Amino acid sequence: MAAAAAMGTDDAGNRLRFQLELEFVQCLANPNYLNFLAQRGYFKDKAFVNYLKYLLYWKDPEYAKYLKYPQCLHMLELLQYEHFRKELVNAQCAKFIDEQQILHWQHYSRKRMRLQQALAEQQQQNNTSGK
Repeated sequence: MAAAAAMGTDDAGNRLRFQLELEFVQCLANPNYLNFLAQRGYFKDKAFVNYLKYLLYWKDPEYAKYLKYPQCLHMLELLQYEHFRKELVNAQCAKFIDEQQILHWQHYSRKRMRLQQALAEQQQQNNTSGK
């Protein structure tokens, strides 16, 4: 009975840990949050840097499928480099990254819309030629 209770507690603990790490990893997609961490010296703490290294398991497709903001994985990868962590103290660096993310999103959105329009036109042509 005690073993079953311990298993239930362990499962709940693992689920909570998964949720917390998922939320934290996704926060890394926000350059302003990275700037906040850098300005408060978190990136100088060896334990924190080791934690960032540990979080690389999120790149595994088994875990990555749960991410809503996949750009967080790129940031997590960049955070493995000391030079990048040092640059994040500068608010202009965070602003530049933020702007680049917006530009990338806009480009992706426009490209996706054009592809969807082309597919719809192709389907419409196939439907009219098939009659």
